[in-house]
Amino acid sequence: MIFRSPRTALWTALGLLAVSVGCHDFSLDFDRGVGGDIILFDDLYAVSVVDDDQAVAVGYFGAVYLTQDGGETWVQGATGTRSSLYSVSMGDAKHGWAVGQRGLILRTDDGGLSWTEQKNVKQDEGTHLFAVSAVDAGTAIAVGEWGTRIRTTDGGQTWEDHSFTIDVDHRMFVWLNPEEQEKVRNGKNVYDDVTLNDVNCLRGTPKCWLIGEFGYLFFSEDAGASWQSSRIEGSVVLDLIEVPYNSLRVPAEQRPVLQDFAKSIINDLHLNVAIEAFASPDEIRAFGGSDDPTELFEILEARMQETRTVIEDAGIDSARVRLRGQPPWDYEDYLDDDPQFLERYLNSRRTPKGGMEVRVIQNPILFTVRFRDDTDGLIAGLGGVVLRSDDGGRNWGYRKIDRKQALFSVGSVEGGRAVTVGEKGLVRVSVDNGQTWRPPGKGDVPEIFTFMRDIAFSPSGRVGFIVGQTGRIMRSTDAGILWKTVLPPEA
Repeated sequence: MIFRSPRTALWTALGLLAVSVGCHDFSLDFDRGVGGDIILFDDLYAVSVVDDDQAVAVGYFGAVYLTQDGGETWVQGATGTRSSLYSVSMGDAKHGWAVGQRGLILRTDDGGLSWTEQKNVKQDEGTHLFAVSAVDAGTAIAVGEWGTRIRTTDGGQTWEDHSFTIDVDHRMFVWLNPEEQEKVRNGKNVYDDVTLNDVNCLRGTPKCWLIGEFGYLFFSEDAGASWQSSRIEGSVVLDLIEVPYNSLRVPAEQRPVLQDFAKSIINDLHLNVAIEAFASPDEIRAFGGSDDPTELFEILEARMQETRTVIEDAGIDSARVRLRGQPPWDYEDYLDDDPQFLERYLNSRRTPKGGMEVRVIQNPILFTVRFRDDTDGLIAGLGGVVLRSDDGGRNWGYRKIDRKQALFSVGSVEGGRAVTVGEKGLVRVSVDNGQTWRPPGKGDVPEIFTFMRDIAFSPSGRVGFIVGQTGRIMRSTDAGILWKTVLPPEA
């Protein structure tokens, strides 16, 4: 497998993939039973609200809690698993799915009381599934680590794999080991090293959206059969910084341009900087010979490093700077299996005049995407990031809250009210469709200091639920203004 660099993602942020084994003793013969009273209050990670009366929540140790009376009372469902369930989605009042660790997919046909495991390719691969969204009783999409996108249209009897994969032109191809490169050349799947954290479909419509780390955002208008890439505002690409033949320095007149660029994003920590170096056709001919392209590699490397120095001297932390298209110094190792490898790389570095390109790359870690209708959507992410779209997810813009804590989920209702929740009991509300955010009013939300993982509203918008650590469930019956704790019950 390719090396996975350390990253701050949803489940490491919560510590959920290796958390609190002490919550339950795995040696216990623990039987939840169907419709039984809740005895142990597990961490809850997701909730699906069918209507004003019915909701289903899932979480740690295979927990499923459900209500049929608008959250007044809750019972537990029987999943037959002790694996964590990270997401749940009901296609209608009876049928839905839950997904979780190591490719686990469960199906219910009785509103969440009992669940049946569904086989799928991600189980064989041991891939964690982080989200599922039902379009209707027969169609659903699940996403997870290693670029996972799988889809069913037959109620889960079969799951088609549409995961992101790597081809020979992918930027990660050069970093694959020889065995994986050979798989790619032979048309076999090697999955992209990206985690998709959430997928959201408007129930009963063909509109779907998915998000992940590194600013991955996509939308679908055919219930997930195909996907189109979304755009985040704030993407900036500077004009090519042209340099003379065989020159390695940033021209003096271009240094202020780079410095101003760096200062304009210095406080936007979710934005990184990508630097690429290019060579003119004359430089490639003179220094990039197929027998020894070392001189050209040195020119390209020096141009990137020079540009990087200017950017970092202007105040951008080195961890936010990425060098793209770096020279493959070990190119000879690939030529036997891929004779066009070097030629393809040189062509990717060719421009009419040599120089450097600098651009902003989006790097937000995005946790949850929710759409109230087919136009208005919100995304919650790491570091207090909120993104907003008013065109069906084609374009997204950043909105600010007053904190840098992680926001794990967000929900909205008609009339412009939205609520986002996160770590350490963080709650922020908006009354203008997510344009601006403020703390809730005094007494509107119980004060807690544990994480709240998910929020969802009924289709009417009147009833909402927030779920989180140690089985906590809060309910609103007035479209998200006042919230009361309904689980665990008060002593």
